Amino acid sequence: MCTVRFVLASASPARLATLRSAGVQPEVIVSGVDEPAATREAEQRYGVLEPAHVALVLARAKCEDVASRDESDDALVLGCDSVLEFEGSAYGKPADAADATARWQRMRGKSGVLHSGHWLIDNRDEGTGATFGVTASTVVHFADIDDEEIEEYVATGEPLWVAGAFTVDGLGGPFVTSIEGDYHNVVGVSLPALRELLHEIGVAWHDLRSGTTQSA
Repeated sequence: MCTVRFVLASASPARLATLRSAGVQPEVIVSGVDEPAATREAEQRYGVLEPAHVALVLARAKCEDVASRDESDDALVLGCDSVLEFEGSAYGKPADAADATARWQRMRGKSGVLHSGHWLIDNRDEGTGATFGVTASTVVHFADIDDEEIEEYVATGEPLWVAGAFTVDGLGGPFVTSIEGDYHNVVGVSLPALRELLHEIGVAWHDLRSGTTQSA
């Protein structure tokens, strides 16, 4: 039985599915954050950001945007954002199909690091009022796919919807040869990282569970 109201400040169906598979049924409230503008503002204040910091800055911006709304009262609010670090640069969603194709031509046969920022705000009436976060990082190794495979994958449209132009849990799965770290982090939300954030404010994982999961 869920004892804590939990809000996910993300439109990502993969994040929602990951939480649901772990027995958590969050309410979804999508933020209205302009990601490029939020990144530029942070860089004006702090200087050039490392890719891991970009993910956390955007997760925080999304979380704060949703937490400021009346419908998020008396709840824990989680914001997430993912960024792929490849050859020293940060990559979010591709601008278009040509951008996605060019990225895959550079990434194939190589490795990158998928950073997912997690920001938690305790908006509960009797809560701590805490606002804090963490970035989880996972190394991703890409298959050395050929131009036809890239063309066919990009044509599905999936690479345009996700950070780094790939998924590990969808159509891009065959093109990821291995990972080093948390699988769920690559999907977009690290369950262990979230559990640790909750622990910091005295909330147990089972306080979020809303029921039992079923397996085939």
